[in-house]
Amino acid sequence: MTTIKAPLSEGAGIARLNRSFVVGGAPVPAAPLNAGLYIVATPIGNLADVTLRALAILAGADLILAEDTRVSRTLLARYGIETPLSPYHEHNAAEARPRALRRIADGQALALISDAGTPLISDPGYRLVAEAVAQGFAVTAAPGPSAALAALCVAALPTDRFFFEGFLPPKRAARRERINALAAVPGTLIFYESPGRLAETLADLALELGPRPAAVARELTKLHEELRRGALDALAAEYERQEAPRGEIVIVVGAAEARAPIADDVLDREIAELLADLSVRDAAAAVAAKHGLPRRQVYARALALAGAAR
Repeated sequence: MTTIKAPLSEGAGIARLNRSFVVGGAPVPAAPLNAGLYIVATPIGNLADVTLRALAILAGADLILAEDTRVSRTLLARYGIETPLSPYHEHNAAEARPRALRRIADGQALALISDAGTPLISDPGYRLVAEAVAQGFAVTAAPGPSAALAALCVAALPTDRFFFEGFLPPKRAARRERINALAAVPGTLIFYESPGRLAETLADLALELGPRPAAVARELTKLHEELRRGALDALAAEYERQEAPRGEIVIVVGAAEARAPIADDVLDREIAELLADLSVRDAAAAVAAKHGLPRRQVYARALALAGAAR
């Protein structure tokens, strides 16, 4: 059983002259927070999407841990928040984490934010939360914007079950292998991707998953927000014909359709027909995508058939 240390009384932590935020030109006082770690979601683009609770926590905290302090200052300036910022990212976490935990142990309230959206979701913070919990500190979430959920809501794909993968491996072989491992997941798939890899990732998704329905959401909530829906192969061809887009990108892919089991002799016949025109690897990929089967399994059968035909 985990024991949560009792929070300190209101007013504990560092005394600051200004604990307030500004909404509509009017200052709103923010009370000092109880000691602990606060996970605060921030806007993914439109700064008006921040919650009042998030503003109160950011203004009332003793210190804000930010992935990139330059990015976070824009949000704080918009709402007149003067809480000190300290960097916390994957490159300095090993040194910054112990310092943050010591501050909490001394009675301070620390807020963790990422550049955009909900911290820990493809962003640093998991180890900090885990160690804070292990040391008995209170950890509080202030939920809010998430690019993954925003894209899911507008993709026009089933939302009852979904699997968030985040970023796929950057190298093509590893990326295809991972996509194939996700082929049988019984839910909508959500990926993050960089603009420069979007076209080739869509092509790999189409190769491994077949022409499933999908959506590409770019710059959600921002001025140049864009959403394109279509089959994976059509989207891959569309983005291949144009320059790499800019901005933050989320790919949402429909779940695999329920299929009746395919008999071994039927599977072998389909593979053999494709081997007349395709390589073993491409024939296996095509059949695996068609039937939602693990590519390794189909590749092994294709390899055996190709060997027997020699």
